[in-house]
Amino acid sequence: MSATSDGGHVRVGALVVDDEEDLRLLVRLGIVAHNQGLHVAGEASSGLEALEQLTSVDPAVVVLDQMMPGMDGLETAARMLELRPEQPIVLFSAFIDDELEREARQAGVTTCLRKDQVRQLPKLLLEIGTRAP
Repeated sequence: MSATSDGGHVRVGALVVDDEEDLRLLVRLGIVAHNQGLHVAGEASSGLEALEQLTSVDPAVVVLDQMMPGMDGLETAARMLELRPEQPIVLFSAFIDDELEREARQAGVTTCLRKDQVRQLPKLLLEIGTRAP
């Protein structure tokens, strides 16, 4: 669960979790375009699928949607942190307000980012992923 070094180049793997395929694609394209060691280590369309992939994908950081059918982002984050207490998680949602941000911090989420700030996501992921334990 950390960034790896590949011949002096930092590689930060992200697990992207969103029930909407077009948003996973948007995040993936942003990561690829950033092209500075950040890569998509895995994708999941639900909280359950993300939990199933967490250990095998071993992401430096998780990008997690809040509004998903079944298990929402906060519940998914809580379960992830039970398995991996130091796992960095970015709650990535169109509906972030002060209350959700407070709940996310209480749940152990590293930070929150609104989906309309998607251009800031790659830089944020690199920052968080390279300081991960």
